[in-house]
Amino acid sequence: MGFIEELGAALPDGAVVTDLEVLEGYRHDRTTWLTPGHPVAAAFPTSTSEVVAAVKVAAAHRVPIVPRGAGSSLCGGSQAVDGALTLSLERMNRVLEIDRANQAVILEPGVMNADISLATAAHGLFYPPDPASKTFCSIGGNIATNAGGLCCVKYGVTRDYVQRLEVVLADGTVIETGHDTIKGVAGLDMTGLFVGSEGTLGIVTRIRLRLRPAPTGAATMVAFFPTLGAAGEAVSAITASGATLSLMEIMDRATVGVVDDYTGMGLDRNAAALLLVQSDSPAPLRNVEVERAATLCDAAGASYTAFTDDPEESEALLQARRLAGPALEQLGEAIWDDVGVPRSRVPELIGRIEQAAERRGADVYTFGHAGDGNMHPTLLSPRGDDDARQRALLAFDDIVEAALELGGTITGEHGVGQIKAAFLEREVGAANLALQRSIKRTLDPGGLFNPGRWL
Repeated sequence: MGFIEELGAALPDGAVVTDLEVLEGYRHDRTTWLTPGHPVAAAFPTSTSEVVAAVKVAAAHRVPIVPRGAGSSLCGGSQAVDGALTLSLERMNRVLEIDRANQAVILEPGVMNADISLATAAHGLFYPPDPASKTFCSIGGNIATNAGGLCCVKYGVTRDYVQRLEVVLADGTVIETGHDTIKGVAGLDMTGLFVGSEGTLGIVTRIRLRLRPAPTGAATMVAFFPTLGAAGEAVSAITASGATLSLMEIMDRATVGVVDDYTGMGLDRNAAALLLVQSDSPAPLRNVEVERAATLCDAAGASYTAFTDDPEESEALLQARRLAGPALEQLGEAIWDDVGVPRSRVPELIGRIEQAAERRGADVYTFGHAGDGNMHPTLLSPRGDDDARQRALLAFDDIVEAALELGGTITGEHGVGQIKAAFLEREVGAANLALQRSIKRTLDPGGLFNPGRWL
């Protein structure tokens, strides 16, 4: 029996698809400038046992597997591979249990990030990591990349909330990692090993996440600056103030202009930078914190500051940042970068980004998480213009190099995937990378899972 026939026999009717028109929709992710491969089939399991069945059939036929969540990867991590099985977890999308007493939730990998907080809101709980793509990215993909978001400055990233995982290994073995308890140090941290492994070590089929008490409100401040240096001084001063801010985002002049065109919000297009700050501390502390942030921005030379604790006004201000990506995607092919530096070096990084774009003749738009030093310079080129794309890719590499030279990282939250594998050894070192690859060989000796990625 051939691979497709055996796979179809092992899974329920309708769980295996070979129709080329359907497969086309599962070839791509959001890394649109990469050319994906052509999968031999796609499988849509609805349970752990069905994932095990698919893995065992693929292993027996030596067919690689590309695990896929919502396909929102920005590093080519979920793109199809020639001759491989695309294993979509989108139908494993149930919230299984909300443990209010222990502030936790058990769920499947296909649940969308934003839906977690919606499901837990009635219990007064929420899930903090909030990528800008939270309405269309799945928790399984967030775990694969150790995703972050706007609130990381206060709440941390995905890894900080994963308590337990159920994982299917390359031979079909199912293991459980982690603890239901807050503390638990028995054995190696296998949960941490799988978080951020980008689907190269195993397939996550069940997750237990920590939750936090939902904030009772928020206060938000916006500030415009005439120079990047002034914005950098404000970021440094606010950070040093010790305020427990839940968000601190920055956008450069080019991004402000694009967002203003897209939204008609009336933003100051002449400002060199826009800074957004939010506090979700209990009242009245949140108002005190944002007012103090506004005072520090004024002292740093801000041309305009304003703050509010009105929920609708706060959300409107945050939309300026959340809509940066969609606004850019309307204008051409977006090549998303994702680098991190120490917070004090964010202004220097923005300067280096602008220099790289000018040197390569590329258009760049820079925005990101000033509160934790994770920036998202985005190169834009007209669709179909190969020359402009090549200039943008050269600038992309220059920006990654700049982040490393400034003591930073090649990726803060998107992952390494296909696009940054060449830089990984520079960051982690040859011996470290060799150890990571030996772990990959131990867990997946046949190279079954997500071939062609960084491991």
